[in-house]
Amino acid sequence: MPTVGVKRDLLFKALGRSYTDEEFDELCFEFGLELDEITSEKEIISREQGDTKASGASDVILYKIDVPANRYDLLCLEGLVRGLQVFKNKCNRYQCDLPVDPMFAALHSPQTEAVRPHAVAAVLRNITFTQERYDSFIELQEKLHQNICRKRSLVAIGTHDLDTISGPFTYTAKRPGDISFKPLNQTKEYTATQLMSLYKTDSHLRHYLHIIEDKPLYPVIYDSNGVVLSMPPIINGDHSKISLKTKNVFIECTATDQTKAKTVLDMMVTMFSEYCAQPFTVEEAEVVYPDGKTCIYPELAYRKEKLSGKFINQKVGINESTEKIAHLLTRMCLLSQATGAGDEIEVEIPPTRSDIIHACDIMEDAAIAYGFNNITRTTPRTYTVANQFPLNKLTELLRQDLAAAGFTEALNFALVARTTLLPGLLKTIAANRKMPLPLKLFEISDVVLKDETKDVGARNSRRFCAVYYNKSPGFEVIHGLLDRTMQLLEVKPARGEGYHIQTADDSTFFPGRCADIFVRGKNVGRLGVLHPDVINRFELTMPCSALEMDIEPFL
Repeated sequence: MPTVGVKRDLLFKALGRSYTDEEFDELCFEFGLELDEITSEKEIISREQGDTKASGASDVILYKIDVPANRYDLLCLEGLVRGLQVFKNKCNRYQCDLPVDPMFAALHSPQTEAVRPHAVAAVLRNITFTQERYDSFIELQEKLHQNICRKRSLVAIGTHDLDTISGPFTYTAKRPGDISFKPLNQTKEYTATQLMSLYKTDSHLRHYLHIIEDKPLYPVIYDSNGVVLSMPPIINGDHSKISLKTKNVFIECTATDQTKAKTVLDMMVTMFSEYCAQPFTVEEAEVVYPDGKTCIYPELAYRKEKLSGKFINQKVGINESTEKIAHLLTRMCLLSQATGAGDEIEVEIPPTRSDIIHACDIMEDAAIAYGFNNITRTTPRTYTVANQFPLNKLTELLRQDLAAAGFTEALNFALVARTTLLPGLLKTIAANRKMPLPLKLFEISDVVLKDETKDVGARNSRRFCAVYYNKSPGFEVIHGLLDRTMQLLEVKPARGEGYHIQTADDSTFFPGRCADIFVRGKNVGRLGVLHPDVINRFELTMPCSALEMDIEPFL
């Protein structure tokens, strides 16, 4: 869960009242948040670097608040305050104003499509920054970059002083040597090639270089006079940097995922449009494509969903009227009303609530507003005797014997919709390169595969994966592990009703060092020596052999 740090006094001023620490902790719990820590900048530095370094640091009280990972609207002081105010029965709406003329032209050449194909933009007019507002504005960008933007790999945000540049703007891609500008907080111009070398030692920006450094063309945004606004996702230009004196802010987001780009743009403008001369109003920008297609952003789309009061009552375990449920949802920023058609409720989902995807998300908000502690405890109507799920039982038995065979189990990100276990194990090895060789790892977990026969279009499949990393490939070690696994599963080495391996061709593996695994005539997996290109991609320097197979056919 992301943690948002806010200054206590600023928070209470924005909320219009003060709370004791206990009262605010209770308010956070009621709203579905957690007050994780009460601290100060001085205390944090003292704890991490010692009292000497903390000398002169601020004593201002900070609240560290844990927020759900999908509540992007709560990642800054403004969103947090607005959410709590709505929870206390206040509400706002957002609207778009038409621009005088098109401000942003995105020229998507085929080369740009291959690098970073999407771009969205908007303008905040006549905004007033204070130091606190400015700091929050910058911090929200960083929070979004680390969260929904996946460290800028999916979306990169650029903010610019509109009065220092002139539209329309052009989004294109060029060779690194052909891009030259003065980057943010630098004193001279650099080419893109020089910047990549410069930032390799930068503690902040070096983590983003890999996103484009291997590309033949780098994305870049120019204004009508040829001034570089930014080279996403790395750095903005110094010419258009914003400051406390900035009155008009041009926000652009370039992305590999258009849906997330629109969500990020919506979050930026809805959180800070309250500081515009006309609050909660944002100016649209027009994005023009080479084929003449135009799109207007931000969308700030409100949508409506309908569900029954019975559904919420049954799922939450309460018995409330339709009107009361509508009121509960309205407190969670979901403006709702009873339609009068039975117990039907119409729910309006604002652009700030991109986390609302399914009726279950609405039900969850109703439960939060009602108060989990207020739900009456009841005895289950059905009594059952639990029994271990066969697939999990097989998994546990295999885990014990694989560990006994000398392999160490890794537990990677099981909730990620991955299609193979191998990359996770290779990342684990990369993070443990300093450990003594050989590294022998295995994982038994689920992958997600497309399946049109399922109502959600995908299904889980339980896989077993093992890797051997040493100075020699050790194919015989992986082959031996396969034989031991089959022995445990009581499958004999024979064609037909047993198991055998057969030469295969897979770019993941070294040519001639790859084989498919067949059990009773069915292909259940693959093993072999990994290709050097794959190993190098994970910054590994030793050869590695791997095995991955489906274990569900053995049930």
